[in-house]
Amino acid sequence: MPETVRMTLDEVRTLATEVFVGNGMSLANAETIAGVVTAAEADGTHSHGLFRVPGYVSCVQNGRVDGRAVPEVSNAAPGLVAVDGKNGFSPPAIVAGRALAIEKAKSQGIVALGLRNSGNLNALWWDVEQFAADGLIAMAMSTTRSYVAPWGGNKALFGTDPFAFACPRQGLPPMGFDFATSASARGEIQVAAREGHAIPEGWALDSDGKATTDPKAALEGVQLPFGGHKGNALIIMVELLAAGLTGGNFCFEAEKKAADFGAVDSGPAHAGEIVILIDPAGYDGGFLQRIEGLFDAILAQEGTRIPGDRRYVARARSHEEGIDCPTVLYQQIVDMKAG
Repeated sequence: MPETVRMTLDEVRTLATEVFVGNGMSLANAETIAGVVTAAEADGTHSHGLFRVPGYVSCVQNGRVDGRAVPEVSNAAPGLVAVDGKNGFSPPAIVAGRALAIEKAKSQGIVALGLRNSGNLNALWWDVEQFAADGLIAMAMSTTRSYVAPWGGNKALFGTDPFAFACPRQGLPPMGFDFATSASARGEIQVAAREGHAIPEGWALDSDGKATTDPKAALEGVQLPFGGHKGNALIIMVELLAAGLTGGNFCFEAEKKAADFGAVDSGPAHAGEIVILIDPAGYDGGFLQRIEGLFDAILAQEGTRIPGDRRYVARARSHEEGIDCPTVLYQQIVDMKAG
């Protein structure tokens, strides 16, 4: 049996949609989330692609996330859009609040889109890239479940709490990045455990509080902030803005909520997210031209690249050649469709 199965992106989207609908999601939510999964596979972000399908299904089956939720959008203030995810997944909530948020940002220059009561298993660049494609600068922060110990501690309190940024470019895809404020994304450790290779030092502690490079021991222990006390400060910022400000759960609250359901999947419950949008035309009509000078100066040095460019190369290749899914994972997902 081959180790991988070659799939076109259309096949990825179709399979994910059918599995989601067959396991209790509404068609609208299934199509949105299947699009997120497909985008992650296309860009080579495999830890948030098909790898996440079993987690999405588990969240719905154990009742912790409502696969049929219809998000509720509120015009909270002139510069604020609030979306109650109704305990659904976050991508449909982003989609629901998107039009109003863009309208406000372009009419007055800046807006904050706040999500609460949602679950996020997707790569956060998906959230910001769509706004940058409409000409807006976008920053997003989201809480997860408790996997990360505070700097100096050895018990999980924070989440991997990702931060993402995207900036529009003239005639080119947006510049963008997305990273966990922990030393690694949870999915990177899960993939390492699945594939049987070590993780770098400094990513995690085992259940006894000792440094480990064993991904299985790391999953049973705690992850660490990136950059020591500096990363720790950024995690606190994400918690305050994404959860404290929006009314979503702090990570330790999301972890308790998940435990109430006996959940072993990786998604949060009733999580929070904040997306801050800025129309660059409000300050300088020549913004798009000016920033290319900065990018040119970066690329003038050998060995440099612009954040996001590697994903775009992978995306173009995936559209032409398709993607490779591990056979074991592919069969697991197909069996979910049959079941």
